[in-house]
Amino acid sequence: MARRILDVNAYTTLEYAEGRVDRPGGTEEGVAVVNATAPGDDPDYVELGVEMDATDIETVPHHADRVVLSPDQARELAADLVDAADSVTDADEGDSASDAGDSDTTTDAGG
Repeated sequence: MARRILDVNAYTTLEYAEGRVDRPGGTEEGVAVVNATAPGDDPDYVELGVEMDATDIETVPHHADRVVLSPDQARELAADLVDAADSVTDADEGDSASDAGDSDTTTDAGG
């Protein structure tokens, strides 16, 4: 990996995530770092940083994107992330139950 803009250490939120850059001319996928921090001793905001691996993305110059959030905005984002994760988990469990049901039906039909 190329030199990072965001610090990557033991405290990094996600040091390896699958990322995607969408632009008018197409899409590129690669490794991303995602980090949430609250700077200093008396922070008044939360910073969310995202950096794509420069070796994976060729059409966008190496950079990091940062979003500054109020504590309420950070909590709202966290709640939405939990809801989205629950939706994916529920869908995966539904697929597993459906697959198990299909398997049972096939077994019953053959017996």
